Amino acid sequence: MATANILLVDDEIPFVETVTKRLLKRGMHSLSAGSGEEALARLEEDTNIEIVILDVKMPGVDGLETLAEIKRIAPLVEVIILTGHASVESAIKGMRLGAFDYLVKPCSVEELISKIEEATSSKRTNRKESG
Repeated sequence: MATANILLVDDEIPFVETVTKRLLKRGMHSLSAGSGEEALARLEEDTNIEIVILDVKMPGVDGLETLAEIKRIAPLVEVIILTGHASVESAIKGMRLGAFDYLVKPCSVEELISKIEEATSSKRTNRKESG
């Protein structure tokens, strides 16, 4: 499978830097955004983004609001929620809003890579069916 076009959205810069390095070691490149607003701007600028890895708790527009807006402007983009502030309520709401999956920090890089690969496959299948 070709490498996915990933957008990593989290306000914790050290976390973003660490995940970016780990993805790069596995041949995956990612863009980053430090807020929901920045993520939405990136999505409008770069229509090649396929996967968004999204934190829930961020200042300003939170992850669930960002997810709803992503699904409005780019419905075929797959969103993986990755949060350290997990709750049953946010997981249910995230899945209802269209998240591909919901992971809790810390999760292993292998688990994240596996979810990215699954989401990429789903995204590309959906694109073929809709195109």
